[in-house]
Amino acid sequence: MHHQYDLSLVLACYNEAETFTDSVNQILAVLDKTDWTYEIIFIDDHSTDTTAQLIQRVVQAYLRKHISAYFHPHRLGRGGTVTEGFLKAKGRIVGYIDIDLEIPAWYIPRFIESLNSHVDAAIGHRIYDLNFKGFLRWLSSKGYIWVRQQLLHLPLTDTESGYKFFKRAKILPIVKVCQDTHWFWDTEIVARSLKHGLRFQEIPVVFIKRADKTSTVRLVPDTLGYLRQLWRYRHELKFTQ
Repeated sequence: MHHQYDLSLVLACYNEAETFTDSVNQILAVLDKTDWTYEIIFIDDHSTDTTAQLIQRVVQAYLRKHISAYFHPHRLGRGGTVTEGFLKAKGRIVGYIDIDLEIPAWYIPRFIESLNSHVDAAIGHRIYDLNFKGFLRWLSSKGYIWVRQQLLHLPLTDTESGYKFFKRAKILPIVKVCQDTHWFWDTEIVARSLKHGLRFQEIPVVFIKRADKTSTVRLVPDTLGYLRQLWRYRHELKFTQ
């Protein structure tokens, strides 16, 4: 497989205007300190704020960098958006991070170093900030983990974190068969990768909730959707084992 870049970084965006410019500056600062060749792929999932305009501004401001942008005419969902980015990527390593940087950009080199060694995939294992909101997030995460483990028995702790990097040649055949286009995609891509024998490393990362960003997560419908897709995937496994 031909690799045009060392790294393809996919940034899925939906209503990110509050933190977008600061986050992009931090990401570029980290990447520019390395000697990697890289591309950044922005995909706007039909934002209703000014995110699309901000993306266009970044593309125009950095014409000499390998930055591309795509804009959905309607909402596709987080998983479908990241999948699209992976399929467009040309790097030896492909990854995505949540653009709000609640897990900071300066972890990226650590993940790339991991993939330059013996593993096929590196994913973040979130450690939560010690405050009340952080405790609630930790508690809800533990609930997801418990339900997921009862049904899938995965040997990893945090499949839901939005900080994942893969060797592109390994992940492309897998991403093409993922069915979920929303929040369960994070778990599905890990579960299918493990089933295909990919070697994983979990890397501890600090998760710091941003007070200056409005969450796009809809707690009840997104949780119900996650559970439906979890059960759907478990049902699929029964017929393939």
